[in-house]
Amino acid sequence: MNPRLVSSSKLLRRLEWRLEHEVETQLIGEYFSAFRGRGMEFDQVVKYEFGDDIRDIDWNVTARLGEPYRKKFIEERELVVLLVIEDSLSLQFGSGARTKREALFELAALVMLLAALNRDAIGVVHVQPGGHRIDERVRGRSAVFHAATDLLDRPAPALTDTRPLETPWDLLTASAPNHSMVIVLGDFPPRLIPKEWKSIVQRFVPVGFRVEDPWERALPGDQPLTAYDPTTHRVVVVDPRSKVHRQAHAEWKAQRDATFAHLIPRPKDRLVVTPDESMVDALVHFFHAHMGSAAQIR
Repeated sequence: MNPRLVSSSKLLRRLEWRLEHEVETQLIGEYFSAFRGRGMEFDQVVKYEFGDDIRDIDWNVTARLGEPYRKKFIEERELVVLLVIEDSLSLQFGSGARTKREALFELAALVMLLAALNRDAIGVVHVQPGGHRIDERVRGRSAVFHAATDLLDRPAPALTDTRPLETPWDLLTASAPNHSMVIVLGDFPPRLIPKEWKSIVQRFVPVGFRVEDPWERALPGDQPLTAYDPTTHRVVVVDPRSKVHRQAHAEWKAQRDATFAHLIPRPKDRLVVTPDESMVDALVHFFHAHMGSAAQIR
């Protein structure tokens, strides 16, 4: 048997045990409330109240009656969760014990296990330089566990692969059912907003998960450091004492944060963690914060 498969299975068993413990302390209820999104069956039209989702406003009824009305939905039991993993070369950076990629894939596997516990359907779109792989949606503990193990064991793209990373947003919008929960996991580098993104926001419930290294948050120490930049395939020297380097780092960080916020406007829909954090704790905190924000809105 492949030792990597054994290792991944043991990791998933440990993660699943911890996750089940959190489920027993009401995480699953918060997961369902946070991720049910707009994936519901239409029931009736009711008056709009402050805090309701403006995307549910029925503009025809509103125009006819002269005051805002919204569509009310009956919650569906099953939710389709679609993971879009942008496996860029930059994820292979890590200044600590593990890389951003290792942490991000563990986070993806946790979401898959959580979806299985809630009996949701889970699909994966794995994007790498030069191509992508769209896995058929699965449901049920055994099928999802197998899919998560397979995901953890997929090799990282070669650092010599200079092909662009192209996420198939057009295929996603054409094939995923309306009201799916779309969780994008990646680096969210400064880039142009995909032309399909407006349709994605209208049809789905987008959430963004990003893992960032401590060196990306702040330049370390007061001495020059040498690092390999996998996005440019160059060895670079960064001097934290240099005003030019500090300014360039601050501008890059601001641009990346702006891209993340543009794609995922609501802060409660964004999760940012570092590789040395517990991904289980981070996910639990995300759902607690998510539900706290929702309660304040109501």
